Amino acid sequence: MTSLPLLEPDMQTTCCPPAAPALDAEEAQRRAVVFKALADPNRLRLLSIVKAADGGESCVCDLTEPLDLGQPTVSHHLKILVEAGLLHREKRGTWAYYSLIPGALDDVAGILLAL
Repeated sequence: MTSLPLLEPDMQTTCCPPAAPALDAEEAQRRAVVFKALADPNRLRLLSIVKAADGGESCVCDLTEPLDLGQPTVSHHLKILVEAGLLHREKRGTWAYYSLIPGALDDVAGILLAL
């Protein structure tokens, strides 16, 4: 039985070009936090309400009725949006006011475009 000679691969004629650098685990985790925050319909509605509000900010007291949710639930959703870097929270007396962080939604779009 005759054996065929082994050919060494020619690195200059490989069939596939080198892949672009993939996200590392840490960066993927940071980006996933944003998408997890956006994956809830109530949080999407909160972002929409805050963005559309006069002056670009809303008091937490004004956010419970449109969602038909209790204040603790709305506060929980708002906290997630703040931690994801989408909303800014400012405490004024007993109330908290929320506003969209400038450029946050553009950053989200940029994450998708960079994939």
